[in-house]
Amino acid sequence: MKVILKQDMENLGESGTVVEVKPGYARNYLLPQGLAYPATEENLARVQEEQRLAEEAAKRDYLEAKRRASQLDKVSLTFEVNAGEGGKLFGSVTSGDIAEKIVAEADLDFEFDKRSIQLDEPIKELGTIAVGIKLHTEVIAEVEVAVVAAEG
Repeated sequence: MKVILKQDMENLGESGTVVEVKPGYARNYLLPQGLAYPATEENLARVQEEQRLAEEAAKRDYLEAKRRASQLDKVSLTFEVNAGEGGKLFGSVTSGDIAEKIVAEADLDFEFDKRSIQLDEPIKELGTIAVGIKLHTEVIAEVEVAVVAAEG
């Protein structure tokens, strides 16, 4: 019996795919649990339309992420911090600090989430570093972060 999966299932397939299963498995498990529905012409047409809409939404999301990345790629941040000998900081510059400064200084037309900043560990030395900001699975913007010693 052919059914269309409503969600990803291990050993069967991904959501929206048509799979051949034994009639008893479909009748007694997949259909009553709401995990699949019969592969009728009407349901196949509906799945194709849902996939088309999902592809359009994914394309829109990608293009929006590229637009946002073009805004962030122009951003350059400077942090003035207290530092000791050898360029070691008293404290550190964290992803939260970077996010606050981006929101305060950059003229962005979208909400910015600090969890998208790809900083493995806080910055603890003077210098300039390129920090990645993940806006989409395929789009990562880079912001230049300069950490300089505060005068005085």
